[in-house]
Amino acid sequence: MEERAELKKIAVIHTEFPEKFGIPRQSGLAPVKGRIVFEPEYRNPDALRGIEEYSHLWLIWGFSDVHEEGWRPMVRPPRLGGNQRMGVFATRSPFRPNSIGLSCVELSALERTELEGTVLHVQGVDMKDGTPIYDIKPYLPYADAKPEASGGFADRVKDDNLEVEIPDMWMKKIPEKHRTILKEILMQDPRPSYQEDGERIYGMAFGGMEVKFQVKGRLLTVCGIYFT
Repeated sequence: MEERAELKKIAVIHTEFPEKFGIPRQSGLAPVKGRIVFEPEYRNPDALRGIEEYSHLWLIWGFSDVHEEGWRPMVRPPRLGGNQRMGVFATRSPFRPNSIGLSCVELSALERTELEGTVLHVQGVDMKDGTPIYDIKPYLPYADAKPEASGGFADRVKDDNLEVEIPDMWMKKIPEKHRTILKEILMQDPRPSYQEDGERIYGMAFGGMEVKFQVKGRLLTVCGIYFT
């Protein structure tokens, strides 16, 4: 008999990413901020007592965009350029039997509000706006940090960031609070790993903007900033 466990959504996270495209492929790669708002049932302040003593948290969350697509035993990791297959359990692909994600984020602040209860401000986020959170656990350096760990094929692939060029006419349109974060996101190459068309113009939604860019070789050039 197949065993089923019920997962309850305890919170949602609000980020500057309304769409999946452009989100960092792992948590902690860019200082993307998020607000975790608890569901009314879980807004008891006692449930968060002591959490401010931790610098980092584990978030267990749901890949809300892949429920209908099902799981795949073999996937094409972006880390390998999207042209080599690996077993799904050797990757962090969203196409899993249970579409659950795991992220380590930095806890920046607790905000106590009248309308939403206690809100957690975090950064290093790799989730789109409205992603359901199923659980939160403290990151414990003495148990979770493994300096001797092997990173599998991810260790064998060189991680080259792109050079990012944002002309002044477009830089002036970007709100100052988003400039550094946006540049760090673009450095990581948001394109699908199989795309190498230097003439193609891509569009990424972030922070109420539509960011247009081209990539030629290792240079990414922003060619448009439009507010949505």
